Amino acid sequence: MIDVIDLVKRYGRTTVVDGLSFTVEPGRVTGFLGPNGAGKSTTMRLIAGLDAPTRGRATVAGRPYAEHEAPLRTLGMLLDAGAAHPGRTARAHLRALAATTNLPSKRVDDVLAMVGLETVANTRVGRFSLGMRQRLGIASALLGDPQAIMLDEPVNGLDPDGVRWLRELLRSLAAEGRTVLVSSHLMSEMTLTADHLVIIGRGKLIADEPLEQFVRRAGNGVIEVRSPDATTLRDLLVGPRVTVSAPEPGVLEVEGLGAEAIAARAAEAQLPIHGLTPRAASLEQAFMDLTRDQSDYRSVRS
Repeated sequence: MIDVIDLVKRYGRTTVVDGLSFTVEPGRVTGFLGPNGAGKSTTMRLIAGLDAPTRGRATVAGRPYAEHEAPLRTLGMLLDAGAAHPGRTARAHLRALAATTNLPSKRVDDVLAMVGLETVANTRVGRFSLGMRQRLGIASALLGDPQAIMLDEPVNGLDPDGVRWLRELLRSLAAEGRTVLVSSHLMSEMTLTADHLVIIGRGKLIADEPLEQFVRRAGNGVIEVRSPDATTLRDLLVGPRVTVSAPEPGVLEVEGLGAEAIAARAAEAQLPIHGLTPRAASLEQAFMDLTRDQSDYRSVRS
């Protein structure tokens, strides 16, 4: 497991991570979300031991990452797709990493094939596209066959086939019982990939729950009602703390009133109802609603 315990990181007077605690458990893909500037990348650097916390601690398999005898076998990570030296070939970059943990050269060839870079293994990294550098970074993360994987924005630069490949890879790693932590701004992809969400804003934890539960909770307040007498039914339902909209003829969207209460009012007025459906919010909408006041960088609509 990856454990973050009361983690604080300050740069001068600026607090980037503020009393953050959460656990990333094995066997599932955990999506790490937050607005720009929320502290996601800093938290990952603290987990990796690249920055020292002001307070608190982060551990991997019960110990700080730097204390493991073979860190690459414990936690594989991609924090910066540009970390590989542009003058080295992909194979040389991975061989240098493998030498730090006494990994066999065959493992280098295995991960190059796994990420689809075997045909460009002897090409200098400086000639790689962003998507190719992302694949090389993922190969680096997989090199030690680690029990935990941590990836920061790994989808950036990948084409649609690469995005699907990465999704399947992450889910297969979790299915093997590994711990998987991945950050992304692509909510549609997180919907398809993540099982669990950890969401932060301004360095603080604001959600830590299964994805389905988070989305369901966000959409609980709206009921879609279908009725041939929607106009009449609307007048019966509108009231204090109850809002009703009509997105199309014969359809109402009711917020502030449960399905049973809607059905009871319709039955009392002898109005037919052809459907009562709780509307599920999208992950994107649920995320936006939750973090609306947590973002430091918001564009202004004209």
